[in-house]
Amino acid sequence: MTQPALTRRLFLTSVSSVGLASAVGCAGEQSGKTASRAAEGTPQSRSSPSDLAWRRAQEIVDGIAEPNIPDAAFSIVDFGATDGAADSRPAALAAIAAASEAGGGRVIFPKGLWEMDGPLHLKSKIALHLEEGAHVRFSGRPDAYLPLVFTRWEGTEVYNYSPFIYGRDLEDIAITGPGKIDGQGAENFLPWRKQQKPSQNKLRQQGIDGVPVDERVYGPGEWLRPQFIQFVNCRRILIDGPRIFDSPFWVIHPVYCDHVTVRNVYVKSDHINSDGVDPDSSANVLIENCEFDVGDDGVALKAGRDQDGWRVAKPTRRVVIRNNRYSGNTGGALAIGSEMSGGVEEVFVENFTMQETHHGLYFKANLDRGGRIRDVHIRNIEMASAGTVLIFTNDYHSYRGGNYPTTFEDVTVKNVRCDKTQLGVSVVGHPDAPVRNVYVEDLTINAADTPLRIDHVKDLQFENVMINGEPVEAVDKTAPETFEIITRH
Repeated sequence: MTQPALTRRLFLTSVSSVGLASAVGCAGEQSGKTASRAAEGTPQSRSSPSDLAWRRAQEIVDGIAEPNIPDAAFSIVDFGATDGAADSRPAALAAIAAASEAGGGRVIFPKGLWEMDGPLHLKSKIALHLEEGAHVRFSGRPDAYLPLVFTRWEGTEVYNYSPFIYGRDLEDIAITGPGKIDGQGAENFLPWRKQQKPSQNKLRQQGIDGVPVDERVYGPGEWLRPQFIQFVNCRRILIDGPRIFDSPFWVIHPVYCDHVTVRNVYVKSDHINSDGVDPDSSANVLIENCEFDVGDDGVALKAGRDQDGWRVAKPTRRVVIRNNRYSGNTGGALAIGSEMSGGVEEVFVENFTMQETHHGLYFKANLDRGGRIRDVHIRNIEMASAGTVLIFTNDYHSYRGGNYPTTFEDVTVKNVRCDKTQLGVSVVGHPDAPVRNVYVEDLTINAADTPLRIDHVKDLQFENVMINGEPVEAVDKTAPETFEIITRH
C-alpha cells in the first residue's frame, strides 16, 4: 500500500487486544490510523522517577547478611572419596557430618571426578567448596533420591524426591568455588516430563482443595522431577562461583529463605524447566554477576501457586538482580511469575544483558493466580534479539478456570535497548485488574514486527520511547494510555 508522502500516524490504544493484534503491524506496513480511546479520567501528573528507588536497592544489598562459616577444612578424600570411583557420596556425607560436629567448616571437593549416587543434604554452618577442576556428578538413579523430602513443586507444597543438594531449616550455608556440578538431567530426568501431567494436575488440584500437605506424597510412579539445588526455610545462604550443568528441573531454588546471595554462577542447561534462579517466597535476595545459558527463564521470581500460595501467604520481596547475562530462546531472561500468588514486591533489576530471549522482561500470571506484583524497578537492559521486549500478561498457560486476575502496579523501566523483536511492548491487563502506574523511559527498539499492544491499562507513561526509528507519543494529555507512533519522512 502506498504511504503518504509526508506524515503517517498509527494510533494504539486500550480497547481490545484482539483488535490491536490485527491492527498494530510494523510501522512501515500500516497506513492511515487505527484509533480508540483508553480508560476515561484525568491522569495523574508524573515526571521521571528519581533515584530514590535505587538508593533503596543499595540499602537492601547492604543489609543482606552472608553466612558465617568457620575456616576449618574437611576434604572428602580424607573420608574415603576416590577420584572416578563408583560413588563418593558416603565420603562426602561423612565429611559434612564431621564438619557439623566440629561446629562447622568447609567440605572440600578437590580436583577430580566425584560421583554422587544420591543427594547431599547440608547442615548449618557448612560450605561445599569445589576447587578448580572438581567435577561433582550426580547419578540418574531415581531411588537414590529417596526418602522423600518436603519441597515446593511449581508453587505447591508436596513430599517428593530429594533435590540433589538440599537443606531445610538451616542457617549459614554455602556452595563456593569454581568447580563443576553436573546433574545429567537431559538423559535421566527430562524424559519424565512426557509422563508428569497426571501427577502435575493431581498436585495442583490438591493445592486448590486444601488437601493437608502430609497427604501429598509423591515420588515413585508420579514423575515429578527433583530440583537441582533447593534450600527450604534457611537463612544466610551464599552460592558463589560454581559452574552448574544439565539440571533435572529448576536449578537454584530457595524457598521461604532469607538473606540469599547468588554470585558469579554459570548455568548451562539447555532443556525446558531449567530456570537459572527461582527465589520462591523468599526475602533479601541478591543475584549478581551470573550467566544463564538455559532452556527456560534466567531469573524467575516466584511466590506459590493459586490457593496453596494464598494459604502460605509469603511474598518474595526485597530482591536485587544486577550485572547478569542471559541466552536462551524459550523462557524469559527476567521473569516474575507465573507462580506468584503470594505476591512479589520491591524488586530492582539493572545491567542485564540478553543475547537471545523469548521474552526479555516478563510479568506473567493467569486468572487462577490472584496476588499482586508491585514496586518493580528496571534499568540498563541490553537485548540483541527478543520475541517480546516488555510484556505484562494475565493469560499465561495452564489456566484452570479461576477468576482471580493478578494485579500489576508501580513499575518503572528505564534505558532499554533491543536490536530486533517480534513484539515490542505488550502491556495487557484485565478489565477487573488493569495494569496500573507503569513508567517507561529511554527505550529503543530498532526493529519490531509489531510495535505495541496495550489493553486495560491505567496511568501508563512513555518518555523518549523509539520503535522502528520513530517516537511513541501520547495522543493527548488527557488519555495517557492512547499512543501514536509518528513517522516523519
